[in-house]
Amino acid sequence: MKVLEVFINNSGFNPYRMRDQLGRTMKEDYDFQRIEAKWQKVWEDKEAFRVFEDTKKTKFYCLEMYPYPSGRIHMGHVRNYTIGDVISRHKVMKGFNVLHPIGWDAFGMPAENAAIKSGVHPQKWTLDNIAHMKHQLKRMGFYYDWGREVNTCLPEYYRWNQWIFLQMYSRGLAYKKKRWVNWCPQCQTVLANEQAAGNTCWRCDSEVEQKDMEQWFLKITEYAEELLSGHDLLKKWPEHVLLMQKNWIGKSRGAHVTFPVSGTDLSIEVFTTRVDTIYGATFVAISPEHPLSQKLISDSDQKERFQAWIDSSIKMQRLEKDLIEEEKIGIDTGKKAINPYSGEKVPIWIANYVLLEYGTGAVMAVPGHDQRDFDFAKKYSIPIREVIIPEGKSSSGELKEAFEGYGRLVNSGDFTGKTSEEAMNAMAQYAEDSGFGRGSILFRLRDWGISRQRYWGTPIPIIYCEKCGALGVPEKDLPVVLPPNVEFQGVEGSPLEHADSFVNTNCPQCGGQARRETDTMDTFFDSSWYYFRYCSSQEETKPFQPSAVDYWMPVDLYIGGVEHAILHLIYARFFCKILRDIGLTTMDEPFPHYLPQGMVTKDGSAMSKSKGNVVDPDEILARFGADTLRVFILFSSPPEKEIAWNEKGIEGSYRFLVRIWTFVQKNLDLFSRDKNQTLETVVESELHLPLKTKMHQTIKKVGDDIEKRYHLNTAISSIMELFNFLKKECDNLKNSQKDRDLLKNAMEILVLLLSPFAPHFCEEIWEKMGHQNLLLHTSWPVFDPELAREETVTIVVQVNGKLRDKFDAGRGLPKEDLERKALELERIRNIIGDKKIRKVICVQDKLVNVVI
Repeated sequence: MKVLEVFINNSGFNPYRMRDQLGRTMKEDYDFQRIEAKWQKVWEDKEAFRVFEDTKKTKFYCLEMYPYPSGRIHMGHVRNYTIGDVISRHKVMKGFNVLHPIGWDAFGMPAENAAIKSGVHPQKWTLDNIAHMKHQLKRMGFYYDWGREVNTCLPEYYRWNQWIFLQMYSRGLAYKKKRWVNWCPQCQTVLANEQAAGNTCWRCDSEVEQKDMEQWFLKITEYAEELLSGHDLLKKWPEHVLLMQKNWIGKSRGAHVTFPVSGTDLSIEVFTTRVDTIYGATFVAISPEHPLSQKLISDSDQKERFQAWIDSSIKMQRLEKDLIEEEKIGIDTGKKAINPYSGEKVPIWIANYVLLEYGTGAVMAVPGHDQRDFDFAKKYSIPIREVIIPEGKSSSGELKEAFEGYGRLVNSGDFTGKTSEEAMNAMAQYAEDSGFGRGSILFRLRDWGISRQRYWGTPIPIIYCEKCGALGVPEKDLPVVLPPNVEFQGVEGSPLEHADSFVNTNCPQCGGQARRETDTMDTFFDSSWYYFRYCSSQEETKPFQPSAVDYWMPVDLYIGGVEHAILHLIYARFFCKILRDIGLTTMDEPFPHYLPQGMVTKDGSAMSKSKGNVVDPDEILARFGADTLRVFILFSSPPEKEIAWNEKGIEGSYRFLVRIWTFVQKNLDLFSRDKNQTLETVVESELHLPLKTKMHQTIKKVGDDIEKRYHLNTAISSIMELFNFLKKECDNLKNSQKDRDLLKNAMEILVLLLSPFAPHFCEEIWEKMGHQNLLLHTSWPVFDPELAREETVTIVVQVNGKLRDKFDAGRGLPKEDLERKALELERIRNIIGDKKIRKVICVQDKLVNVVI
């Protein structure tokens, strides 16, 4: 430390003041504030980002998930939107007709909470935040067509939420039902199952409670099978995202089997995925919420005690994760169920680990082959019977734990000796033939509860009349607008309940007194179709213009966080199918290509105000400018990977731009060329081969990295390599006019390639080079395939460490491409056959080892 202090005192250089010194240099040599403001105004004045349907051009619809207007953009926004912006700008330069819109997911609880705390109306709070965030996004230089901006809290948008709801209501896809629901005591509202995963509120992390309430639901379960089969169309989605959706939808093949209740005319239907184990059923267990639970204890001498236990159990948390850890308890009703296969009478229990919302709310309990049943049976001394044994093994005697695998049946009547697979088909068919069951398919997915007991959301367009019942608001009366004058007290129930002018209305059918629904819609309703609205955001007669949707949709690239895999992405796919069935589109899937971007972290964790590790984009814009931030946020890692904030990294990105700026300033005399000489004629001259080769290789590499691989970090790296090469060769390229022409051309190529990443910076340089046209509207450079051909190396391919084949590849080929090429080799495919690949080891430029 002493040595450092002496160095600072003697030299006048202080590394702790480096950012200030960089800032002064920036203002003297590269005035980013002036440059960025200048070009943002030019783009706005020229309406450079406006876009319209043009059948003569190939369209490209690039979309990032729109933001909630919390007040300020954060680094996650910056990263997400910069990724989309680079891809969009590149596509524009490639000649595509690019739709790159933005809007606001503007309803939600934070606005209402602000009203409770500070007295600011949610609308004012939201619109003020939008104004500030819009300014921030424009400062980033994003290529957004602001003429297509949508704002979900405005009546011109949410009237179409109401219209879509009414279309669903008329088709029986929206219904109201009393049901136990997830309740957040902090937010004072209901949550969908997807919003209460892990037993905590998705927004505030409060522990979720259960509440019995009347709620509006959407029948997403009607589309469960199609939501699964539609995955086959999503070839460009990450496999782990598809798996998350598959698990959430949860398709199960099995059988429904009816157990008569002995001595009564009652029966209990169970669903099982393991009908092959039914001879091992030693009791039947039903949920405390099962309709039969009351009937089964009605004549018991312990009815009051049993009822108290049932009531207590119903109030317990019902999420599956907790039930795995929760002690399994129950009560024996004293009643017996008859196993329709064996005729055996088994006790009927009411158990806390059986959920009404899964299956039928009743299970045939097979302790020998289900661990939960095993634990319960052990606790209450219920018999445990072995009816499946592993292939090639004999009965194990007394079971120490449940054997849950497949095997061969024992102690199973006429089905003994069959394999599990054989037995399941045969036993399901036997049940159907005998009239006590059937083979069936069940889904874990539940209908989407959209009712929210809050003000700041879309009013559900239903009117209740004592005479006529529940009626949809007539289309001519839409939108049902939120009343501006309401009180926000933070108590249970919606503030709309106390707004008499809103609640009291007339029945649209009989004209009598009626009242409006006071629940508002889940805000995920808004975001489930907004991508359609961008196609014709000013449309006034329908949610969107079908002809515009036919041109722009589907979204060619959708970018957003993977945390939305089982929320927004499932709901949006569901709505696309609904709107197709209504007749507004012919599309099955809205997002054929989904790119999840990684988080921005600092100090080892996600940026969060509570952790005190937030980096304010406004501060970085003030110190370094938008282009430096754009380059840094993309250079640090591939889009799908996490990025760690690094102060040295942002300074390094700034220095890179300053080096180019200085280099261009020093060589501007090259651009006093004949104005009739075009870029194309220069490219085709016989020029200096090493630089010419590097230039064309870089054009190819950067284009492929942006368009095919989305490896924007390696694209920037390649541009840096070209610049370093150019700077190194610069002094050797001024001896002849041909060499000077090459240097000049290479500098122009460098700026063109960098422009999607640092657009203000590059527009300014492009203008200084003497060009009159916007760089944005300049064609992307074309590479010569012969010159772009890279040096090749021979890649050795091993299987389990043994040499099996080889192939030639370009030096530096990414590991994922090496793996793909190796696995495409016919000899390697034949060796692997149907064996499982455990892992693939790639050593760049050397070998690929497939471990099977």
